[in-house]
Amino acid sequence: MKKFLSKFYAFSNSWTGTIIIVLFVIFFVAQAFVIPSGSMKKTLLIGDHLFVKKFSYGTPTPHLPWLEIPVLPDFNANGHLIEGDRPKRGDIVVFRYPKDEKIHYVKRCIATQGDEILYQDKHLYIHFSEGNAYIQNTYPPEKIKNFGGKLWVENPYKEQFLGIQYDENVDLFEQMSLHLSVNQLSMKPALINDLPLKEGYNFNAFYAKVEKDHFYMVGDNRDHSNDSRFWGSVPYANIVGKPWFVYFSWDDDYKIRWNRIFRSVEALQYDKTLY
Repeated sequence: MKKFLSKFYAFSNSWTGTIIIVLFVIFFVAQAFVIPSGSMKKTLLIGDHLFVKKFSYGTPTPHLPWLEIPVLPDFNANGHLIEGDRPKRGDIVVFRYPKDEKIHYVKRCIATQGDEILYQDKHLYIHFSEGNAYIQNTYPPEKIKNFGGKLWVENPYKEQFLGIQYDENVDLFEQMSLHLSVNQLSMKPALINDLPLKEGYNFNAFYAKVEKDHFYMVGDNRDHSNDSRFWGSVPYANIVGKPWFVYFSWDDDYKIRWNRIFRSVEALQYDKTLY
């Protein structure tokens, strides 16, 4: 063992060894990621530097950093060398943008396969695939809405995750309608009898159902997020990992946010002092 450790130490101190070890860590353990936009504000802030845990949902097919070129074939046709757990509802997930897989996004998974989603301005409704009985047994009556005999949960994550927010100055219904008119919206228009009808429109909500082995990703900054509502759900093949912890953070004025450094993302999203 002593001889092996001695050889490994010598190997790790060589240029070749250093490169191999660094690439191994990036490929299979953790990779640095910088929050580039405010779509997850206030949970994750612009200027947060994260390590992403690459083994949270299996082992993704490794890509060369920066170039984002795969170094191995996709043997399993699911973007992963080793298949693993799937993202759960409420997880914050790092994934490859389905329209350009060289770009990484970070959003919250709000729905999984079989779940149905209605979005109506500041109101997100989800009918979970487990059905009405599950919803009645899991959520308080004040959060449950009955639309045509099907039960929906209104804003199921808003109280649980403190960073979820809406901007009262933004009419996202109108913006989504404009995107719909130019085929830049993934959700379909829907008319729900139990919801108010906005003047000038013949629909009052947007609808989507999550496909098999796909995940619906939406930013916590709900009215300022480019997400699954616009370009669709994310396949398991594009899932990279889960944000692990913030190793560095600074604001627009380059002031260091000491209260965020070396804290897990899991802890940050429940810390009431930050909101």
